[in-house]
Order: sequence, then C-alpha cells, then structure tokens
Amino acid sequence: MTSNHYDIVVVGGGPAGYAAALAAAGYNLNVALVEKDRLGGTCLHRGCIPAKELLETAAVNRAVKGAKDFGVISGDSTLDMTISQERKQSVVDRLFKGVQQLVSSKNIWLYDGEAQMTGDRTIAVQTKEGDDISLSAEHVILATGSKPRELPGFPIDGDLIIGSDQVLELTQLPAHAAIIGGGAIGCEFASMLTDLGTQVTILESAERLIPGADPDIAKSLQRAFKKRGIRTITNATLGGQTLLDTGVTVHLSDGTDIDVEKVIVSVGRTALSEGLGLENTTVEVDSEGCVVVDQYCRATASGVYAVGDLIATPQLAHVGFAEAMLAVQNIRDEKASSINYERTAWAIYCHPEVAYAGLTETQAHEAGLEIVVSKHRFIGNARAAIHGENEGMVKVIAERRRDGKAGRILGVHLIGPWVTEQLSQGYMAINWELEIDQISKFIQPHPTFSEVFGEAVLELAGRTLHG
Repeated sequence: MTSNHYDIVVVGGGPAGYAAALAAAGYNLNVALVEKDRLGGTCLHRGCIPAKELLETAAVNRAVKGAKDFGVISGDSTLDMTISQERKQSVVDRLFKGVQQLVSSKNIWLYDGEAQMTGDRTIAVQTKEGDDISLSAEHVILATGSKPRELPGFPIDGDLIIGSDQVLELTQLPAHAAIIGGGAIGCEFASMLTDLGTQVTILESAERLIPGADPDIAKSLQRAFKKRGIRTITNATLGGQTLLDTGVTVHLSDGTDIDVEKVIVSVGRTALSEGLGLENTTVEVDSEGCVVVDQYCRATASGVYAVGDLIATPQLAHVGFAEAMLAVQNIRDEKASSINYERTAWAIYCHPEVAYAGLTETQAHEAGLEIVVSKHRFIGNARAAIHGENEGMVKVIAERRRDGKAGRILGVHLIGPWVTEQLSQGYMAINWELEIDQISKFIQPHPTFSEVFGEAVLELAGRTLHG
C-alpha cells in the first residue's frame, strides 16, 4: 500500500471541498483532494447549476409566450426538452472542465476514489483503478456534502415518485405534478415546471412557503404563484400514496386526494457522513448526521475541520466557500472572523425571485429589538414597467434608535424581478452594520430595479422621494 503525507487532505470535491483545496494551495501548502465522483459535487452536477440553467430555459419559454405583449408576433412555439437538456449538460461540462483545470493548475494532488477515515488524520483511499493508498496529514478538512432527504411513505422509484436528481434529467414533462416541500428547491421546481407547461400543486407542511423567509415575502410569493396557476396547500399532512398505471394519487390526512402523473419529493437534504469511517475517529456527529464544529469549523478531533453541507449551517454553496476559506485561515493561524450565519445571503430563483439577508420582522421582535419597517413595491418602478414585471416588493427592517429614528439595518427582504442580483447592497449594509442615514445617501442609477431599495431606505431616513 502506498503511503503519502500532506499538509492538508481535503475529503470531498464539491464547492466547499475544492474551495478549501484551492485556498490551501494559495498558501503554497502541500494539498491532497479526494473525490469519489466528480469535482464540483452536487451543486455543479445535480443541483444549483443545472437547476438554474433549466430555470433559464423556463424564463426564455415564458418570454416567448409573452412576446406578443411587446409587439413581437412569433407564432406558436414548441418546447424540445431534449435540446434543453443538451444545453444544460454543455453548461455543466464547461464549468466542470474549468474546475478541473483550476485544481490541476494549483498542483493539488487529486485522488479519484473513495475515502475512509482510519484515524483522526489518517485516510484510506481506494481509487477507481483499484489501488489502495494511505494518506496522512497535519490537518484534514471534511467536505463530503449532503444527499436528498428521504420521506417515509414516498420512496423514490425514479419513475412516478422522483427526487431532485430525476427532475433535472426530465426530457418528457408531466401534465400534472405534485411537489412535496415548499422550500427554496420546491419553489424553484414549481416555477420551472409551470413555465414549461406542467400543472403544479405544492404540498407544504408549514403554514407558508419558504418557511425561513419573512412572512410578507412568503405571502407575496404565494399570491404570485396563485396568479400563475400554481396550487399551494400549506399545513399539509400527508396520508400516503397510491401508485396507478397512469400516475400517483397523493392522499392528505384531511381526506383530500390529488391525482398527478409524478410526485416530486423536495424535503431538504441531509449530511453525507455515513460511510466516511468517522467511527474510527474522535470526530463527534450529532443526531442528524452533521459533524459537530465550533465557530471556526474545527471538529472535536485535533487538526480536523468540517465545512459545507456536512455541518449544521445553511446548505448554500457560497456558505461552503466561506467556511472553506475560514478553515484554511484558521489552520494558518490568521486572525479570521467567524461567520455570522444570521446575516447569510439567500437567493431563490423562482419567478418572481426571492432574496433576503438578516433578520425577519418576526426574528427581530423575538430578539427584543425595537424596529422600524419600510416596504416599497415594484409597481411604481420604471424598469419594472419596461420589463413588464412589476410583481413584488422590497422590505427593509432597521433598529429604532433612542431618538425614535431608524438606525442600523437588520434585515433586507426582496421579492420581484432580478432581486437575487439586487440583494448585494442590502447584504453589505447588514454585514457592515451601516446606519440608515449612511446608506440612504447612496445614489441609485435610474432607471433600475434597485431604486425600490433606495426608496425604502429613504423612507426610513424620513425623506422619501416617490413614497
């Protein structure tokens, strides 16, 4: 058996894993990266990237259907999902090659194989070629990611009951589909399929869609979905299912039956720690399978870190990037600031888009904070009128100062056109703890969607222009 020693061994080549390897290589450390599938992980191959590419296909289809409103008469259009899937795969392949080339250019030792922890900082790798290799390191960074969460009573068969992997491979769209789960992924799938011609019903066990979002934003999204023909059933309790020759009947506990061609299970993801050999280490794992870490992503075993979906933090690629860099900086004994997860930026690419960062109004009240709130809608925005997309709003939450005026920004919540690209200035304001008086001086270009955010902060500053 071959044995090799490194400064850092990273297990898992998804966003958090390859980011950790790249960050370590940037310090000229001797780095090994072990990946059993393909660099880029779920995000690149079965998650973020293919989902957003197909959402763009849906947006183009929606635009073509509405072209006559702009005086563009194009006749009847048809959708060929085979071509759409080919384009999606070409985008994924191009990005995959880019990650491969980047990792290769940094002199990172890449092992194509499955890793098993044999000790706190020792790893056995069985390569795809059948070789057994033993790795040891001064530090180990675990980044094995996550897998779709299973739902009792609705086993995924890949045909009538499918998960996210199968949704992203569809070449024949169902006429009717039920999506179990109204979180970020479920709402993106609902929006995409609706634009592509499927009649969708969302079944959400919570009282509203996207439970983590501000209630005003969630309610606005549900109204927008209703206008688009998406049926939403909240507080839904499942009572099982019956498989038929032509589809599935979903039974709810209140006696409602919903007949669809396919059921899509979208109830979140769970940490992929099982089978990693953690029982051979002193790494602690919680009841949900997440590796227990401190504020610097240090596990309970000396020299071991865990990042990304493997730990109990927001399962977002950009959070994984940040955790990877934090771990490497800590290994280098740099003065790295821990991540404030309450201020994480969230971006959901349904139509209309949803984006937010910071505290919701409910969370601010629960924290005992005195707040002031400003809401401005896209209905009066010139850019929104031009695009024909005036659904949505911007909600800004600020702390109330002792003099009664608005102080630092606590939360920014948006729903509407391109809000995933508009969140940045609100996100920065929250993390820099800017006061309303400071950010209200920013001049928003005209005509832009961002003027709605500008109006919201101007109102909180007591000098609204168009309010």
